[in-house]
Amino acid sequence: MPITLNHTIVPARDKVASAEFFARIFGLTYEGTMGHFAPVKVNDTLTLDFDNSDEFESHHYAFHVSDEEFDAIFNRIQAEGLRYGSGPFESENMQINNRRGGRGVYFKDPDGHMLELLTRT
Repeated sequence: MPITLNHTIVPARDKVASAEFFARIFGLTYEGTMGHFAPVKVNDTLTLDFDNSDEFESHHYAFHVSDEEFDAIFNRIQAEGLRYGSGPFESENMQINNRRGGRGVYFKDPDGHMLELLTRT
């Protein structure tokens, strides 16, 4: 059996607001808190468990998506007026990248975590 990442904890100032933001931008469903966490199921093998924390470092979360998923998510990024960019150090230049013949974009969530979409790995 291959090793897969099952879940990870995402620190947030407001776990519910962060889970709702992530679900909305990525076109996923947030169904409410479960125990201590505000989980968002990304796919059959990965759940992000948002959890309240007063202090934390920002993290980088990268998601390999199809071209169709990229279009849908990128449209929601633009509709919400979020700043985005072509690289981790150009995260607000309002451009996407075309690395490896695909498309990629970086943007931050309300807690400052860097979110990355890429269509080619």
